[in-house]
Amino acid sequence: MVARASGEEPGLLAREAAGALAACADDPRALVMACRRLVERQPAAGPLWWLAARVVASPDPETEAWRAAEAIRADVTPLVVADALPDDAVITVLGWPEQASEALRIRGDARVLVVGSLGEGGALVAALDRAGSDATLVPEAGAGAAVAASTLLLLDASALGPEGFLAVTGSRAAAAVAYTEEIPVWVVAGVGRTLPPRLWRAMVAQVTALGDPWDADWEVVPIELATAVVGPAGVQTPADALAAAPDCPDAPELAGGGSA
Repeated sequence: MVARASGEEPGLLAREAAGALAACADDPRALVMACRRLVERQPAAGPLWWLAARVVASPDPETEAWRAAEAIRADVTPLVVADALPDDAVITVLGWPEQASEALRIRGDARVLVVGSLGEGGALVAALDRAGSDATLVPEAGAGAAVAASTLLLLDASALGPEGFLAVTGSRAAAAVAYTEEIPVWVVAGVGRTLPPRLWRAMVAQVTALGDPWDADWEVVPIELATAVVGPAGVQTPADALAAAPDCPDAPELAGGGSA
């Protein structure tokens, strides 16, 4: 069911997958095959790669699956982002970003320009308005203008790796506009989003093999376009965020270097 899910948030997918993986933890071959199927069917879900890597490398995969799910559930990243947002900022986001939207809901006083990527912006505007924010829906064609009119671009990373981060389509163009306009670009990368090099490159290879990039829901944004990475450790430079060791192994079983 998790492998076939469509349009679900990466963190939610990982939490749901934990129960399925825990159920087959006593059969190593079935466990590895289940992990491979999950990342093959949901290649853009960074937390799923993170969960699967931790589970297949653990001597106690059942306990590890539940431990990983709890770590995602208890992630403090939205609180960190909410606390770090500058007062009186005009913030642009794309679509309905899982982590950034929760931070904006917690903050409750933000001025937000929501670009309607993937048709999800309208619902987020309504939710933010209910939370007390001043939110405006911007059509996808106006993304560049929205970024140029803002003081901060807030992008959700489904995954973060050595060369960049995976974000909803349109993020690369938005980040490029912000870069040329000297507007800060914060990448929100909570628990389960930072992947080691081999897993990151395996994930990117699968995502980019899905079809033409202009038809994709996700795209890789070069890390050079990011000003900061915000996660459980706080607001960091991209170099410092990537220098920290990822809290999951570089599992060859998922990257094509192992056998079931």
